[in-house]
Amino acid sequence: MTVNTKPIGVAYEDQNIVGSDRILSDRELGYTANAQGTVTQATSKSTAVTLNKSAGRITLNAASLAATTNVSFTLNNSLISSNDVLILNVSSGATAASYNVWVDSLGAGSAGLTLRNTTAGALAEAVVINFALIHNV
Repeated sequence: MTVNTKPIGVAYEDQNIVGSDRILSDRELGYTANAQGTVTQATSKSTAVTLNKSAGRITLNAASLAATTNVSFTLNNSLISSNDVLILNVSSGATAASYNVWVDSLGAGSAGLTLRNTTAGALAEAVVINFALIHNV
């Protein structure tokens, strides 16, 4: 292994991760603050949202969702391709263990997301969904 002797701020070829077989970290692996964003649904839980970031938070409209019912909406995002993986989880604004969320479709520029109320009663909550996009070229 060679020792880098260039001053800080100079890029080194050995730090280039393009084409690497693996990326390892013993602490954190993620997106910078500039790669993240937030968006809030305007009128209903089925209203499409647009957020052109690699990661972020979607705050859903607080409209009521009936017991054991699904609602779907579109996340428009110019960074999404049909080869990507979109990771979702309910992060806040929700009664614990009351919702499931998943990606039901993925294509260039958008993803279809579905939220399910898994309880025996209607819920009217502004559920917050975290997402992270893993880009596959």
